[in-house]
Amino acid sequence: MTIEVVQADITKLQVDAIVNAANKSLLGGGGVDGAIHAAAGAELLQKCKLLGGCNTGQAKLTKGYKLPAEYIIHTVGPIYRFHSELENRKLLADCYINSLDLAAKYNCHSVAFSCISTGVYGYPKKAAAEIAINTVKEWLINHHSQIKVIFCVFDDENKTIYQEMIK
Repeated sequence: MTIEVVQADITKLQVDAIVNAANKSLLGGGGVDGAIHAAAGAELLQKCKLLGGCNTGQAKLTKGYKLPAEYIIHTVGPIYRFHSELENRKLLADCYINSLDLAAKYNCHSVAFSCISTGVYGYPKKAAAEIAINTVKEWLINHHSQIKVIFCVFDDENKTIYQEMIK
């Protein structure tokens, strides 16, 4: 099982798939979602318009277009204040499970996750990291998978949180 933490721009990573912390429309937004749409180019927006959005906890796949990654997996994390603690945990875990299911379906050998729901969606960073790491580890073990998972973080705080938790 290979799990890494890198502090980088997810749009520059050379992996089979990157996971976009998208909004329900899939039409771009702020933060990592906006950066991915900008870097991938106009073709991504055109494709996303055809997908009919995405529900919280679910995931959809597109090509990477102008990105080094072959695919973009779009997943919608929970808005923290809208759900109970139990619902938040399940919906966030579902983001990782459904994203990994798609990665496996498309024979991806490497996947980079952004920090889902921790920006404007307000999920506490440590709680989100714990769910992310535990869910990914459990999925990799249960599926006997050799997918390399990278948690791509933007700032020093998340880098420290993730590095301490994956030891």
